[in-house]
Amino acid sequence: MQVFALIGASGTGKSHRASYLAFKHNIPLIIDDGLLIHGSQVMAGKSAKREATKIGAVKRAIFHDDKHASEVKAEIKRAGADKILILGTSVKMAHRIAERLTLPAPQKIITIEEIASPRAINKARELRSKENRHVIPIPTFAIKKDFPGYLIDPLRSFWGKNHREDPKKVVIERSIVRPIYSTLGRFYIAEHVISEMVGFVTAKVPGVSRIRKIEVISKPDGASLEIEVNIYYRQNIPQVLQEVQRAVKEVIEHLTGFNLHSIQVTARRIDLPADLQDEPTA
Repeated sequence: MQVFALIGASGTGKSHRASYLAFKHNIPLIIDDGLLIHGSQVMAGKSAKREATKIGAVKRAIFHDDKHASEVKAEIKRAGADKILILGTSVKMAHRIAERLTLPAPQKIITIEEIASPRAINKARELRSKENRHVIPIPTFAIKKDFPGYLIDPLRSFWGKNHREDPKKVVIERSIVRPIYSTLGRFYIAEHVISEMVGFVTAKVPGVSRIRKIEVISKPDGASLEIEVNIYYRQNIPQVLQEVQRAVKEVIEHLTGFNLHSIQVTARRIDLPADLQDEPTA
């Protein structure tokens, strides 16, 4: 197996550029912060970005744990790829990772300065220091379930020539995460705030007459919601309830980063709209 290594200090944009670098050199596998990535999927491992301390993150990134290393080694073998890209903060770290995964020493070393301008590197450092934003080189839909309690946003970039018609231009999708345990401090939201947000979103769904109950059931890795509503007369009840589920999941997970295990929405009553309440009865 041919081993490539992308080297750069923490926060200089390695993960931001890893997917395009892999595409450019036809490298199917990427090792980044404890994860084995193939295309748009995490094949094995656990991200260092999920660790509560910096020391824990470093140990996770270099596969210090034997079980973690064995899991990733087995998946690399199963993939049968001929190339792999290792991301590291130093050449020594890249060699350490290769050693822990019983891979050959990196034959091709690429520094972040070779593929990113000083301006781009400084911008990446600024975002890391001010917002503690971390990039993971896979789409948001592929990792959100594995990062409950993290603020996650999609990131899409166009790489290649500047000309719009250039067929070599490539669209790369990645994800921005900020751990709850970060240099910006611990992040949490009170249950009553979640409840108010859910109520605000639910009330805007067409067909919902009144919100009767909102219960937030907190869990270590996310939350479940129970919502009871009144529905207006002549509405498609299943359709309205499904729309409440969709709207609540989309807005709450995006704004809070919380993983919602379930959203149970129940219709308790049928209400007459105001324009029908004054109609004479036969």
